[in-house]
Amino acid sequence: MKIVQLKPSQRVQGRWLAQLENGTLLRVGENEVLNFSLYTGKELLEEELQAITQAARKSGLKEKALNLAASKPISRRELERKLESWEASEEESAQICDRLEELGLLDDERYAATVVRHYSGKGYGVRKLQDELYRRGVPRELWEQALEEAQDPTNAIEAFVAKKLAGKEVDRRELKRVSDALLRRGYQWQEIRPVLDRYSRDDMD
Repeated sequence: MKIVQLKPSQRVQGRWLAQLENGTLLRVGENEVLNFSLYTGKELLEEELQAITQAARKSGLKEKALNLAASKPISRRELERKLESWEASEEESAQICDRLEELGLLDDERYAATVVRHYSGKGYGVRKLQDELYRRGVPRELWEQALEEAQDPTNAIEAFVAKKLAGKEVDRRELKRVSDALLRRGYQWQEIRPVLDRYSRDDMD
């Protein structure tokens, strides 16, 4: 099979387009162009064509994984799930993730702390933080250290209660609504009760 045209892609930097005589368009990276000595007019054996196709597929997986990990914080497990959706094998996924960890683009410990700071800063409690760590595939052995980044819940609960009860008549019904909302946000009853008790006493006074 002959390459009738080989040219760089105008859309994706580092990508080349190899058009074959049967009309097939191969998208390859610079590594494939160099490693397989590709050029316009080159005749490719079937085995060589398969090797180029496989190498280009692996390069594409690496490129997509690199772009994703560089664009936003992500856990290793999340990237593994993404690679699986891109039809990467377990071996390919492990190799790519290992390499990105070596480069410092994947770091579950750092990522876990970032998740906790983010959701804690938005006013969520420990149970919600644990749910997020679980959902994002952070290994459980990293949870305890990451949760040390959580803010003191008392201030967040007090701010939430003050906002919800502002201008309202405080009664048991309103306090129940607020406590239910705080429980849904991941706070524990022993954290919520002292704050609500103060409102109950104020109401009694």
